[in-house]
Amino acid sequence: MRAAGCVLGRRSADGGVEVAPALRPRGDDWSHPKGKLPPGETPADAARREVREETGMECVLGTSLRAARYRARGRPKEVLYWAAEATEGVFEPNSEVDELRWLPPDEARAQLSHPGNRALLDEALTALQLS
Repeated sequence: MRAAGCVLGRRSADGGVEVAPALRPRGDDWSHPKGKLPPGETPADAARREVREETGMECVLGTSLRAARYRARGRPKEVLYWAAEATEGVFEPNSEVDELRWLPPDEARAQLSHPGNRALLDEALTALQLS
């Protein structure tokens, strides 16, 4: 199974950086926006679409990040990630994400449920030179 997603960030009003972990109801975990690639969609297009669907945000993709590889429901899964900057949009709870929090990087790191997501956050901050 292939999927794509983003570590979503933006500049805060005071010129700092905020990152947006998403609370997924199915897994009851905090993670980065991501989702499956339908046939014929490029990973980059899927990443932007998933951010839009899950968070209500439009984004500009930056540097590609390491791929996450793990087993989901007994099958191998690969998720391609990008560092991305939110450009506009408004979050509304939906079937895939209950809550979205814009947090400073250290708070976002603490909020994320899995170590792999924390490593992706660190990589994205370096890639975007936002930290």
